[in-house]
Amino acid sequence: MIESITIASIATFGSTPEAFNGLSKFNFIFGSNATGKTTVSRVIAEEDSFPNCKVTWKGGTKLQPMVYNHDFVERNFNQSVDLKGVFTLGEKHVETLNQIAAGKIDLDSLTAKIETLTRGLQGDDGTGGKKGELVVLETVFKDKCWALKQKHDVKLQGAFEGFRGSAEKFKTKILQECGSNSETLTTLAELEKKAETVFGLAPTSEQTIPPIQMAGIIAHENTAILKKRVIGKEDVDIAAMIKKLGNSDWVREGRAFYEANQSVCPFCQKSTTQVFAQSLNEYFDETFVKDSKAIDDLATNYSADSARLQQQIASIIAAASKFLDLEKLKVEKDLFDSKITINIQRLAGKKKEPSQAVELESISNVLATINTLIETANVLVAEHNKTVANISQERNTLTSQVWKFILEELKADLATYKNSRDALNKAITAMSGEITTMTREKASKATEIRVLEKQTTSIQPTIDGINSLLLSFGFQGFSLAKAVNGSSYKLVRPNGSDAKATLSEGEKTFVTFLYFYYLLKGSDSDSGMTTDRVVVFDDPVSSLDSDILFVVGSLIKGIFDEVRLGTGHIKQVFVLTHNVYFHKEITFNKHRRDVAMNEETFWVVRKPGLISKVDKHLTNPIKTSYELLWTEVRKPDRSNLTIQNTLRRILENYFTILGGIDSDKICGMFEGKDKMICKSLFSWVNDGSHHAYDDIYISIDDSTVDTYLNVFRAIFVKSCHLAHYEMMLRNSIVAEPAAATA
Repeated sequence: MIESITIASIATFGSTPEAFNGLSKFNFIFGSNATGKTTVSRVIAEEDSFPNCKVTWKGGTKLQPMVYNHDFVERNFNQSVDLKGVFTLGEKHVETLNQIAAGKIDLDSLTAKIETLTRGLQGDDGTGGKKGELVVLETVFKDKCWALKQKHDVKLQGAFEGFRGSAEKFKTKILQECGSNSETLTTLAELEKKAETVFGLAPTSEQTIPPIQMAGIIAHENTAILKKRVIGKEDVDIAAMIKKLGNSDWVREGRAFYEANQSVCPFCQKSTTQVFAQSLNEYFDETFVKDSKAIDDLATNYSADSARLQQQIASIIAAASKFLDLEKLKVEKDLFDSKITINIQRLAGKKKEPSQAVELESISNVLATINTLIETANVLVAEHNKTVANISQERNTLTSQVWKFILEELKADLATYKNSRDALNKAITAMSGEITTMTREKASKATEIRVLEKQTTSIQPTIDGINSLLLSFGFQGFSLAKAVNGSSYKLVRPNGSDAKATLSEGEKTFVTFLYFYYLLKGSDSDSGMTTDRVVVFDDPVSSLDSDILFVVGSLIKGIFDEVRLGTGHIKQVFVLTHNVYFHKEITFNKHRRDVAMNEETFWVVRKPGLISKVDKHLTNPIKTSYELLWTEVRKPDRSNLTIQNTLRRILENYFTILGGIDSDKICGMFEGKDKMICKSLFSWVNDGSHHAYDDIYISIDDSTVDTYLNVFRAIFVKSCHLAHYEMMLRNSIVAEPAAATA
C-alpha cells in the first residue's frame, strides 16, 4: 500500500514539494481540469520516470500499480488495433485453483514477514529501525569527535590538517587511528608546547646560551689579603705608640700629608727629627706596601670581573631565548647585582683601612642557579635544533601523539560506540540476510503460482462479462469478440464488421473502462492474475451520460467492498475526478459522520495561479456545485483567471434560476462604473451560452478583481440578500479548515 506521495518539478507542480501524506485504503482527490490530477496518476503508474517525485510504499513492498487515465485509454484503445486479452482463472480447474490459493497464502505470508523485517530494519519511512538507530549512533559519536576537535583545534590544529573541514572525515580518522596508533601517551601541556615549534611557521635553529664562567670571581672571595690585618713593622720606635693608639690606618693616610709638608708635622706644625722620619718609613716597610698593592689589585680585578659577568647576564636576558625562564633569571641577576654592590663597598673599605679584616658576600650559589637555568634552556634548545633538523619526522611523530591523546579522551565513548555499532551491524546483517532469503523464496513462490495460472487461464470469461454488461446498459450496436490470434479482443458490429473506428466518445470511454475493470480481476498475460495491486481511477466518467456515470460508480464501489473484505487482490484505491456529481456518488458512505473514516482520505488539488497546490481535508470537501463556487470566492488565493466566471455562475444560480429576479432591476440600483460592472456580470448570465461548467476566461489583475468582488457583494446588499451572502461565505463546501496544506 502507498503511504505517501511527494510531487515536485513536474507539469504544473512547482519546485516546492506537494505531499499526499497519511494515505489510507480509499483516497478521493477532487480538482478542476488542468489542476494536476493526471500528473498524480502518472507518478503512481511510473514513479521511476519522475526523479523529483517519490512514492513511499508500506514496508518497502511495492505493489503492482494499475492506473486508468488518459494514457491507459490512448495506449490500449487508440494506438492498438485490438485490445489485449484479459486472462482470468478458469473455474473448472478446482485442484489447480486450490493450489494457487494455497500458494497465494504462502506468498502473502512471506510478504508480511518481509514487510515486518523491513520495518524493523529501516522503519516505516526508510529512516528508522536498526538502520536508523545506526545513523543516530554514528551521528552522536561524530558530534562527540567533532566537539574534541573544536576543543583542541586552536593549539593542535596542525595534527588535524586534512580533517578540519568535515566532521565525518574527522570521525573516520579517529576510527582509523584507533586500530593503528601505537604512540606513547603524552600530556596535553607537552603536546601544546611542542606544537608551537613543530606546527608553527617554519622553525629555525636556536643558539645555545654560553654558561657563566664563575671560577675567577669566586676565587676572589677566598683571597688571604681580605682577612689579613695590614699594618707597619712592629720593632721600630714608633710602632709601640701606633699599636697603643690603634691608629695605623690614620697614620698611613697622614703620612702623605707629612711628606708633602716637608717633614713638618701636619697636625702640630712642628719640624720632626730625622730619626722620626726614618722610624716612620721603617714602620711602613716593603711588606706593607706589597700588601696594600694586593688589596688595590683585588678591588680592581673584582670590579672588572663582576662587571663582565653582569654584562654577560644582561646580554642573555636581552636575547630573550624562548626556552629560558627569563623571570627567574631576572630575579637571580638582581640578587647577584646586590651582592656585587656590597662586595665592592667592602673592598673599598679594605683599601681605606687595610688593618681591618673583611669577608665578601658569596655569589657562588647565585651563579650556580643562573648556570642551572642556562643548562635547562640549552637542553630545550638542543631538542628544538634536533627537531628543526628533522622537522618532517617530528611532525609525523607529534601528529600521531596528538591522535593518541584524542583516542585517550574518547576512550569510554569509543568503547560504547564500538559495542553498539557491532551489535547493530550484526542485527542489520542478520535481518538483511533474512529479507534476501525470503525475497528469493517469494520470487520462487510467485514463479510457481504463474506456472499454475498458465494451466487454467482464459480470455473468454472477460468477453462474456463485458458483453453482458454492454447489453444490460443498452449498448447493443457493438460487442467484444475474440480476435483471430486468440489472445486479444476486437470490437464488432452485429454484422461482424469492425466497430472500433465508429464508436462515440461515450461508447469508447465506457468499453475502455469495462476493459480496465476486468483487467483488475485478471491480467493481460497468461499469468499474474493473483498479484497484489493498487488501483487508480482518473476521471473514469468523462463523456458518459448520467445513468452510465452511476453504473461506473457502482462498479467502483463494488471494488471498495472487495478491498474492505479482503476477498480480492486490490489493496488500495485512488479516485481522481473533477465531476462533482460523480464525486458525491463515489464517496457516499452511510456510516460516515462528520469527519473522514480511518479507511479514507479526502484531498483537493487546486491551481490558484500557475502552480498546483494540494490540500488535505478532515471531511468530504465536496457538497454541491453551488457551494463549490462560493468556496472559490472566499479563498484568499483565488484565481484571477476564473473569478469572473465564478461570480457569474453564482448570480445565475441564485438570482436567475432559483430567484427569478429581474437583473435589470438590480443593475438599476447602481451608478457609474459599478453599474457597468454589474451589467457585465448579468449580461453573461443572460446570454444563455454557458452553464455551470462552461468557462469564459478573461485575465484581470488584483485591483480589478477587488472591484468585481465589491460590486458582487453590493448586488446582495442592494437586493436585500446580504444574509445569504454572509451565510455562504461562512458555510461553503469546506466546512472546516484544511487539515494540512502540502
